[in-house]
Amino acid sequence: MKLGIVGLPNVGKSTLFNAITQAGAESANYPFCTIEPNVGIVAVPDERLNVLAEMYHPQKVTHAVIEFVDIAGLVKGASRGEGLGNKFLSHIRQVDAIVHVVRCFDDSNIIHVEGSVDPVRDVETINLELIFADLEMVEKRLDKTRKLMKSGEKKYKIEVEFLEKLKEVLEAGKPARSLALSDEEEELAREIDLLTFKPVLYAANVGEDDFAGGIENNEYVKILEELAESEGSEVMPISAKIEEDISALEPEEKQEYLDELGINESGLDRLVKKSYKLLGLISYLTAGEPEVRAWTITAGTKAPQAAGKIHTDFEKGFIRAEVVRFQDLIHCGTYAAAREKGLVRSEGKEYVMCDGDVVLFRFNV
Repeated sequence: MKLGIVGLPNVGKSTLFNAITQAGAESANYPFCTIEPNVGIVAVPDERLNVLAEMYHPQKVTHAVIEFVDIAGLVKGASRGEGLGNKFLSHIRQVDAIVHVVRCFDDSNIIHVEGSVDPVRDVETINLELIFADLEMVEKRLDKTRKLMKSGEKKYKIEVEFLEKLKEVLEAGKPARSLALSDEEEELAREIDLLTFKPVLYAANVGEDDFAGGIENNEYVKILEELAESEGSEVMPISAKIEEDISALEPEEKQEYLDELGINESGLDRLVKKSYKLLGLISYLTAGEPEVRAWTITAGTKAPQAAGKIHTDFEKGFIRAEVVRFQDLIHCGTYAAAREKGLVRSEGKEYVMCDGDVVLFRFNV
């Protein structure tokens, strides 16, 4: 899973990126300090792996991973090459989902590229640039497809109708994801690789005091939540400064610090959970003495395709999946005990995987 962190210059993107990846991307109080997209890969926090490791004592524990891409700040006119221009729009095309960082705090010491803090204006600035870039792509595709439609093939007629509908929505200043699409149209939207079709999570970057005083008192967050609700997106309050402080602490100190702030989880943990939900992802687990591991799949994936994540041979020669729920396995204490109680199920090719399934795949090649 690849998440692109976007936003206007100086909203806290690189500070947040540094904190959650500890990758050391440059962060400074001026626009465009992030010239190339910085990439950081982080392990997906999953306490279940630690529990299984205690049970199996494996040689190694492998977490699922998320790739974060810190994309330089976009400004008004980026779609026409302003600021650092289309180069960064191309970086956004390569990600699965967008984490849009929006400044929701006042600080006279930190310059705002627009001169003031206004979450709605800032979001619209970014959204419009993505919409303009999509509109240009749709218009080019429409011209090409209209010519192909003269061949009489039905698929080109369907595509033209879809592109015209899409163009109308984009011209109205709305993102492609606001359209209700059929399965066929959804495939076309993915093929065209539209920026505004990608799911978005708004990260409301708040001050440190907001967590102590209560996020509900932050008017900027309230405004952002109203905007997000109108387009079917989600908002996650996060403090880039707190995350930066947490990233420098040892695990025990980290928990103490979170307790002092009255926070149950770090921003990274919450961001990962929200991102999984946003993209419809779940994890299944494999466990044994060689390795305890989490595997990321799309919700709704059937057992053979899940097995294929481990190796293509597992999918080709799939026989069955021996499955036990994580909670059942832990309750019983051992795999053998779970089997004795009839909690280890033998599932076939039509079995739809569930989050937290602990699986042993049987295959023959």
